[in-house]
Order: sequence, then structure tokens, then C-alpha cells
Amino acid sequence: MAAPQHKHYYSNVQALRGGKPEQGDLALTDYHLVFRFPPESAAAPDPKAKKHTKQVWFAFHIISHCALRPTPPSSGIPSSLRLRFRDFTFVSFNFTDDKQARDAFEFIRAKTCRLGSVDKLLAFNYSPPSNSLESKINGWDLYDARAEFRRQGISEKSADLGWRITNINKDYAFSPTYPAVLAVPSKISDNTLKYAANFRSRARIPTLTYIHPVNNCTITRSSQPFVGLRMKRSIQDEKLVGACFSASTDFLDGNSPSPANASIQADHSPSSSHVDLSADSPDAPTDMSLSDTERMEDELIAAPNVMYDEKTGKRLIYGAQQHNLIVDARPAINSYAMQAIGMGSENMDYYKYAKKVFLNIDNIHVMRDSLDKVISAIKDADISPFPPNRDLLMKSKWLKHIAGILDGSSIIARQVGIQHSHALIHCSDGWDRTSQLCALSQLMLDPYYRTLEGFIVLVEKDWLSFGHMFQLRSGHMSHESWFTVDSDALAGSAVRPGENDGRGDVVENVMASAKRFWSKNVTNDKEAGSDQEEGAAVDEVKQATAPNAAEEQTTRLRDVSPVFHQFLDATYQLLRQHPNRFEFNERFLRRLLYHVYSCQYGTFLYNNERQRHEANLRERTRSVWGYFMSRRPEFTNDRYEPTIDDHTKGRERLIFPKLGEVRWWHQVFNRTDDEMNGELNASAATAERVAAYQASTGFSESSGIPSESASMVSTSPSPQPPALTSSQSVLTGVETAHAALTPEARVSPPSLNKSASTGGMPAALGALQDKISGLAIAKGVFGGHANSSSAGKQDADDVETVASAAAVEQELKSMS
Repeated sequence: MAAPQHKHYYSNVQALRGGKPEQGDLALTDYHLVFRFPPESAAAPDPKAKKHTKQVWFAFHIISHCALRPTPPSSGIPSSLRLRFRDFTFVSFNFTDDKQARDAFEFIRAKTCRLGSVDKLLAFNYSPPSNSLESKINGWDLYDARAEFRRQGISEKSADLGWRITNINKDYAFSPTYPAVLAVPSKISDNTLKYAANFRSRARIPTLTYIHPVNNCTITRSSQPFVGLRMKRSIQDEKLVGACFSASTDFLDGNSPSPANASIQADHSPSSSHVDLSADSPDAPTDMSLSDTERMEDELIAAPNVMYDEKTGKRLIYGAQQHNLIVDARPAINSYAMQAIGMGSENMDYYKYAKKVFLNIDNIHVMRDSLDKVISAIKDADISPFPPNRDLLMKSKWLKHIAGILDGSSIIARQVGIQHSHALIHCSDGWDRTSQLCALSQLMLDPYYRTLEGFIVLVEKDWLSFGHMFQLRSGHMSHESWFTVDSDALAGSAVRPGENDGRGDVVENVMASAKRFWSKNVTNDKEAGSDQEEGAAVDEVKQATAPNAAEEQTTRLRDVSPVFHQFLDATYQLLRQHPNRFEFNERFLRRLLYHVYSCQYGTFLYNNERQRHEANLRERTRSVWGYFMSRRPEFTNDRYEPTIDDHTKGRERLIFPKLGEVRWWHQVFNRTDDEMNGELNASAATAERVAAYQASTGFSESSGIPSESASMVSTSPSPQPPALTSSQSVLTGVETAHAALTPEARVSPPSLNKSASTGGMPAALGALQDKISGLAIAKGVFGGHANSSSAGKQDADDVETVASAAAVEQELKSMS
């Protein structure tokens, strides 16, 4: 890459970071903001001092917010730019000249949110130095889908494991957001796939992502089905899902009937040629002590799936030794809301060879709001040396979300790796929460993905190829609303740490209380208030169409969400808890997050494999993996132990998260461990001391805690936040064909001719149908067109917010 040409240059600019000032010169190029210090004027008298000049580079597209604070000359306060970056760097630049501050602000805005086209990003103009190691490594060659499936034992030339590679999507016409290379059950024809595609959102059919090398159990993924309130079905989809759950079984035991077609199936155990990793096996990992939460989850999933033939009355047993799962990552209520617009979740009457579990993982909007609260807690890091606002950190529920994602992933990993079962995972469109769960569960199951190359393959496969919308979720094209002018500064007011963050803003609190009081009185008529809020939800649904080609070149605020960031955060938790099981280090994860937003490489541009292929990124841009592989020593974990031995503690194939030890990824927030985790660590240490005391004295929880222990608890700085309560589970529901169980309340099994999908909340669904029908969200929903292609064009993550409308939510709560 040629030396950047300075478009603007400002001398003697003061930079503030952590409240510490530094005088220097600021240069703006087409793609970067460069701060040099000390300033050239200070170094000129001493030629030797020039050698000590430092430079800090900031890529424009990492900017998540830029605030101009213009001030009048008479105020004596310099005009400034306050910048917040996507890697959680906070910097302020103070200018002696107000015009310079305005010019810099307008230039940065023009080079970010006003480019108009993706191909104007840095990636299309970047090339490493010709003599560098990075220039000799082609990162695009590190992932090949056929090679990865071949590693898993699936290829045209290998023995049939029950799976085959199909070319049905080679031109991306079958499913534009899916990869070109798909693995499907061998006994399912492409013609069946075409029919099954009509039953899944965006034709994202159930397809293989991982087959376990020990027991040949699989992880498949898809989008939600077009079930609707009429509980529609697709014979082809049922056949495909059944084949996914029996493909490897059929190969291992040719006499075993397919679960999709069997009437009575004998108990089936994994082939004796494979290591048995079940919890009571001598081959099981030595460190498999389960928490109370994990035991409860496993017991709910393992509960007998008792069914009877309606004609003969004989008991049917499907896969008695397996607990095959359909995993719906959404809260159950969100799934019910999706049914009202023609989508929803599988009717388990037609998938009798599996159980369905709901995970309480919130949608992209909730996760975006959660991160915004974290940012509010650390937003003064440019002008203040003070620690974050810990109250706001707790209120963000960020750690709760990370723990929930890890919990859901561990449920899947336990079922595949320990219970010898299969899992089909989906959320709404199957590219956000689905990618999180698929990738993290594989990270727990397979040591290969814990190597540097393996992790790259995992990201390429389950994130990039399967269509996570990196461009929209990351906001690569920026947005005008991220650039603001603080008019308060014109009055000469100086910015102070803690303003408007909830730490004592009395006026704001009073105004908020008055607003709530006024709203409560104005909406005393419940129906009037409900109609107003429901109307807003309806408007959002009407606008929730899939982005067209022009819209995909811009950033829509409702699409931005830290989904991939959460995956990296969850990976950090596993790395922190198992420090010798990963080849890569924490810095690798942090730099990867940086380059998701930097737009320096083509890897994370656009929203799916098809778009990257059509943009010819392989020839026009560099891959970020070349950057990492050329600097491999920087990103290698020196504590890594590659040996795998299931009979030696600490070297087992499988790893699982310790949910009670989830902590803030303080490095990514540019904070110290004590600033972010001080109270959590202190509380955990106190709990360990109490437990140790109880063990040594023979006291149990039921027998009471002696006064010495009670005093230990009282000296703890603060109780452990609810986000880390080990008794809470992300598992909120288990459904079979004729039973519905939840950890909170056991529901009596409905009649044999009634599905749990509707039997669990019949009144709630009826009320929801009546309300939405009256509001006419979509004319086709109740007119027989909910299963049409137009229904598939709804933006599922936006439509899902219907479940969050206050009136509908209250209606469901009152009837549950």
C-alpha cells in the first residue's frame, strides 16, 4: 500500500484519552486518522527527538460515534471532536481553531457514511508491503468447503457416511443466502430438497454443518418453518429432518429403520467401534461434573418421549438411547408471535423422532440495546480516568446474555458428544443466534476448531458461508446519526464525566418520573394505550421487508447488532476458563473483532457468500487471514497443550463452560480486570471460602451457616449479579409430540390429537390471533397465503419484535 496522502493536517492538537492530555499533530487521509506526538514544532529544534515521535492510527470505519463540540472563542474552551470507536477506544481531540474542528468533522463524515458504495472502502485500496510475509500468504486459500467436509469424512470419493455433497445451490439460485456447497442426507434427492425449501424461511433448509468423528452424530442448521397459526406441515421437510437425524445411524446399522418411517424402533446405541462418551462410561471425560442447572436441563431433555399408536394403542419408542433435538434459539413467546404472521416453530406431532427445546436467547435488538448500556457505562473513557459505572454494567445484562449463549451451546454439545444424539438448530432466519450456537458447540466438541487454522475454518463455515450478515450487523457503511453536533457547547459549557449516565442527574430523573406519571394517567384506558403501541408494532412489521440491492449498500440502524462480538466474547470465556486448550490467545480474538469493523480486508464485507463471489473479492481484496497467519507468533497461546486424552484430566476432547465464572472481557473494553470484574471476583472468592469452610466443618446449606461464615458473607463488596446465578437456565421449554415441559411450570399433557406446539398456550395464541387479525398486519396470514413466497420476504428479526409490544405481551402474560 502506498504511503497515504494527507488531505488535512492540523498542528498542535490536544488529544485526551483516560483524562490524560497529549499534544501532537493530527493528519486525515482518505481512510485513517493519524495522530503524531509530540508535535513537529516541539521536535524541530532537536533532530534527535524526531526519532521518538509516535503515531497512532485510527481507521475511519471503526468510528461508531463522532460528536463535534463547537465553542465560541470568547469561552476560552477549545472546540473538540469526541470519538468513540468500535473497538471501544475513546479519544477527544481539542482544536485551537473552531473552523479546524468543523472541517475535520465534515471530512470524517464524508469518508464514512457518505461513500455510497461498498467498493469505496479501504479493502479495495489496501495491499501489504511487497516484501512483507503477509504479501506472500493468500488468506483466501485457507478455507475450502469441500476440504472441510472431506476432513469430516464426507466426499464423493469417501465411503458413504449417510451424507452427500449436493450442487443444488452452485449458482446460489436455490437459496441466495446459503453457501454453494451443501451437505445433505444421501437418501434425500435434490427434487425433495426443492419442495422442502418452500417450507423454510429464505429456502434455508436443514443442512449439515458438523458430524462428530467419535459417534457420527451431527449438528444441522436451518431457518424457521412456515407453520403459521394453521399449523401447516411439509412432508418433504419432515422427511429431510428425519433423514438428518438418521443418516449416520443408517450407515452404522443397516438394519435400523429410519426414525422418519419407523413405527416401532428398538433401542439403539452407538456402534461398538466408537468410543462411548456417555456420562457413566469408563471412556467418558474425567471432568464431567455437572452443575444443578446442567442436570436439570439434561433431565428435562431425557424425559421419556412416551407415545402410543392411535389405532392399536401400542406404545411407540423412537430412538430410546438418543435424545435428538430441534433447538429453537428464540424465547417461546417470540416463536408464538411469529406463528401469527405465518412462520413459527415445528409442530412436533410431525417430528416424533425428536424433542424441541426453546432457548431464551433474545433477538438482535435486545443485544444491541444491551451493548449500548455497556457503552454508557464506559463512555467517558476519553476525558476521565475513573472506572466504569458498575451499576450500568449490571443493568446492561451483557454477562447474562453471554452466559445464556454459552449455556445453550453446551446443551447442544452435551447432547451430541455425551448423549450420542443429533441436533437441528435454528432461530428466525438462521444466521444470527444459529451461527452462535453452531460455532460455539463445535468449539466445545472438536479440538480442531481450537487451533488457529481450525478457528478460521469455523468462522468461514458457520459465519461467512452460512450467511451471517456482516455488513448490515456491523454497519460498515456507517450512518448519519452517528455524527452529531453538541449545541450545548456553544454556550461555553465544558463536558464533565458522568453526565447523563444515571450517576446523579437529578433533573433527568425527575423528568423521567414525571413522564411516567403522565403516561400512566393518559393511558388509563388500557385498550387505548394498547392500540397505540400495537399500531407502532404493526408499522414496523409492514416495513420489515428483506433489504433490496440498493438498501444493502447502506446501514439500517435496526440491522446493526453485536452478534459476532458476542460469539468472540463467549469464545474468550472458554479460553479464559480453559487456558491450555486453545492454540490462539486473547489478542487474536481482540484483533479479529477490530478487523470485522476496520474494512481493511474483504473477508467480512457484504452479507453472504453469493455477494462476495459476485463482487469478486478474492481478486480485488486481501483476506484478513493472511494478516493473522503472517503474524502467527503474536497470536499463539504459549500455554497451549495439543495432546488429546479422554482419560487424563485437563486433556479431554470435550470442554464445557463454567457459567458461574463468566466475566467481563475487560481487555476488549480497554479496562483492567479489577475495574470490570473486581466485585465479581471478590464475591466469587468469598463464596469459595464459605464453601471450603462448610466442607471442612461438615456444615450443609440445610443445617445453617455458622456465624464466622455469615460474617465472611457480609464483608463481600456486593452480591453476585443475577446474570451469573448458576440456578438459572437458558432452557425455557421442552416439547414432544404429546407433552410440553418447562422448568418454571409443568403443563399437563394435552390430548393425543393435539400438538404441544398449540396445546401449550392455546388461549394465548387465540388472543394473539384475534388482536393481530383485527389490526390487519398481513392480509395473507389468515387468508391462506401465509405460506407464500411473500411471507418469506419478511425480515424475521424485525417481525419478531411484535412479541415485545407491550399490549400483546401483557395479553400473553395474563393468559399463561
